[in-house]
Amino acid sequence: MDDQERLAPVIQLNEVFPGDTNALNTLFGGRLMSIMDTAAGMAASKFCSEDVVTISVDALKFRRPAYQGDVIRTIARVVWTSPRTIGVHVTSCRLSRKNWTPEEICSGFFFMVAVDESLKPTNVPQYNPSDDEGKRLYSLAKSAREGMRVNNS
Repeated sequence: MDDQERLAPVIQLNEVFPGDTNALNTLFGGRLMSIMDTAAGMAASKFCSEDVVTISVDALKFRRPAYQGDVIRTIARVVWTSPRTIGVHVTSCRLSRKNWTPEEICSGFFFMVAVDESLKPTNVPQYNPSDDEGKRLYSLAKSAREGMRVNNS
């Protein structure tokens, strides 16, 4: 697989079913986090061709609800790396079946570590952004990751 394919975003679609909603018929935040984590894991695994595990999640920003019957479109793309960690920016939008216009409902950074068959961390290829948007997301992900490390010391 070439670099362009490895870096292509992962796009995932999920329908909001009754079991995914609370008493207000809106999507549970934890269910959305699971959807986003799955997409992040796929993007990271595709990038490094290894199994990955989630090590941290930056503060997610929930912007608006999704409702039973909506389709959730989640886009995950690798935006940052360190020797063993992959930062993935994930954005989820709700799509109403009436107009299919995306409305962002949540975004944030998920950090994954590649692991071998013994679940020991392994090195990953390094990502170098080439455009302005890539550089902006790289900087944001790097700051988020550094902030987590400082707070966990």
